[in-house]
Amino acid sequence: MAPSMKIVFGLLTFVTFGMIIGALFQLAFIRKLEDSYGTDFPSFMRRQKNGYLQLPRGATFWDNDKEAELLRLGYVKPEVISWLPRILVLHNFLSMEECDYLRAIARPHLQVSTVVDTKTGKGIKSNVRTSSGMFLSPEEKKYPMIQQHRYEKDQYYKPHHDYFSDTFNLKRGGQRIATMLMYLSDNVEGGETYFPMAGSGECSCGGKVVKGLSVKPVQGDAVLFWSMGLDGQSDPSSLHGGCEVLSGEKWSATKWMRQRATS
Repeated sequence: MAPSMKIVFGLLTFVTFGMIIGALFQLAFIRKLEDSYGTDFPSFMRRQKNGYLQLPRGATFWDNDKEAELLRLGYVKPEVISWLPRILVLHNFLSMEECDYLRAIARPHLQVSTVVDTKTGKGIKSNVRTSSGMFLSPEEKKYPMIQQHRYEKDQYYKPHHDYFSDTFNLKRGGQRIATMLMYLSDNVEGGETYFPMAGSGECSCGGKVVKGLSVKPVQGDAVLFWSMGLDGQSDPSSLHGGCEVLSGEKWSATKWMRQRATS
C-alpha cells in the first residue's frame, strides 16, 4: 500500500473510531438521564391525587444531576408545580437583556388592556382587567414574543380561563391549548399569577393568603400552563388570574398557543 493511501486509511480509521466513541458517550449520557428518571419516579408516584402525579414544590426528576441541569435548554430549569391543572415554571427562560428589550419596544405603545366580548369576539374594556398592554405590529409579530402587558400598583386581572367559549375566536385559530406567561421585571411586591383551583394548600395573592397556588413574578422566569386537558377538552381547573400589584411594576409577555395558525 502506498504511503499516501496509508495516511488516508489511518485518518479514516481515526475519524471513525472517534465517531463511535462519541456516540457511545452520548448513549451513556442518555441512559443516565433515563436511570435518574426511573429512580425518582416511583417515590413521586406515591404522592398521587385524583390519578395525577404530584411533585413536591421545587422538585424535578433530575435533582442533583449537574449534567442534566446543563442540558435543560441551556440554563433553563423546568419546575413542575402542578399536574392538575398542568403548570410548569421555566426558570431563567429569558435573559435580562431580552426582558429589557421587550419592555423598551412595548412602552411607547401601551394602551388600556381589553377582554374578549363573547357576543362579538372583539376586545372591550372591563374592570376585570385593569392593566395596560399592546399588540405587536405585523412585522414585530415575526418575533418570538407576541404580546406585552404591564401591571402598575393596584392593577390586577381577576381569575379567568384562557380557552374560548364563543364561536368568533374559535374560527380564527381554534381553541387556546396552552399559555406561556413570561415575566419581564423584578422587584415586584404582589402581582403573583394565581391558580385558585390548583394544589390543596394556601398561597399569597396580592398580600392576602388564599387557597390555591400562586407563582411570584421573577424576571426571566416563565409560566407554561395548559387550558386543555389530555382528553382534548377545556380544563376548568386552569382558572387563573393576576394578583394585585402592591408596589413596583409587573411587566409580562404572553404567548397563546392555539390549535392552528391564526390569519
